Amino acid sequence: MKALFLAGGMGTRLQPLTDKLPKPMVPIMNKPLLERTMLNLKKCGISEVVISTCYHPEYIKDYFENGTKLNLKIHYIVEDTPMGTGGAIKKAEAYFKEPFVVFNSDILSDIDLKKMMDFHKSKHVLATIAVTEVKDPSMYGVIEYDTNGYALSFKEKPKLGQTLSKSINAGIYIFEPEIFKEIARNRAVSIEKEIFPKLLEEAKKIGVYKSHCYWMDIGTIKKYIQAHKDIIDGKCKLVDCHFNKENISLGKNVKIHPEAKIIGPAYIGDNVTIAANVTIKNSVIGNNVSIAEESYITGSVLWKDVSIGKNVTLANSIVLTNCCVEENTELLDSVYDNELTELDEII
Repeated sequence: MKALFLAGGMGTRLQPLTDKLPKPMVPIMNKPLLERTMLNLKKCGISEVVISTCYHPEYIKDYFENGTKLNLKIHYIVEDTPMGTGGAIKKAEAYFKEPFVVFNSDILSDIDLKKMMDFHKSKHVLATIAVTEVKDPSMYGVIEYDTNGYALSFKEKPKLGQTLSKSINAGIYIFEPEIFKEIARNRAVSIEKEIFPKLLEEAKKIGVYKSHCYWMDIGTIKKYIQAHKDIIDGKCKLVDCHFNKENISLGKNVKIHPEAKIIGPAYIGDNVTIAANVTIKNSVIGNNVSIAEESYITGSVLWKDVSIGKNVTLANSIVLTNCCVEENTELLDSVYDNELTELDEII
């Protein structure tokens, strides 16, 4: 089974995390979001992927190369200008001759694609859409469907009272190759707003798969931090994220002073040094991080190659790669980057 990753977005709402790299490359538990998704899909039988890029494509290509490191075969498509979800799918037509998966690359999910594919085949449809339930669907594309699992209508960001459905488009699709006939060439096309409604108008059935899996749109900094909390709390199951009975994950070559406290849930990467009287809880620490004496870190995410000075307090904050937080600093609900003139407060 093959997959297409739509990885062309700029990630404006994730700035400053995406000032220097595309959104699919933002680290989740010490690995790019896109890699986390690939590892999960690989577990479900994906062996070959196509990545459609636009914003900073070199970051993605340089990291994944041809896929050998992940035991995958990877191809790349570069959009000179954004072509929309449908346009990107159309541009990848030459790679897909059998049913294939499409995955929005800003989604974190532990969906079982084998089960979704079985559902897709049983429905004998041109397209199947995965849906997830949310409390407030007003910011999403809502799907209404019948008891047999077939779509009835699509409503984009409905106002209160316009729909009873709380099922939203999860950005995960399975298509038959015949879908390419429905998509115009050489122009921007929205698969959600244009193609899906068109299929219903033409009385072509669309399957709706309710997976009950973990799902998070990594669209804002608050959601980015929440996703990490959900992972270390065990709500989202990721490949190679394993925790001990204290709910702590320790990488290789981790040096923890006997007087330091690591309170689970917590994830500590490789080559991390933690000094005396440091407290870490509910946090994710990347590779090659040093944390000096008396520091207190809670509810935070530290990227790789970070240095934390003495008596630093971090709460619900993010420290970006190659940053040095000076001693006696207090960061609350902030994003820290040495190159920023001031802290970006998380809103």
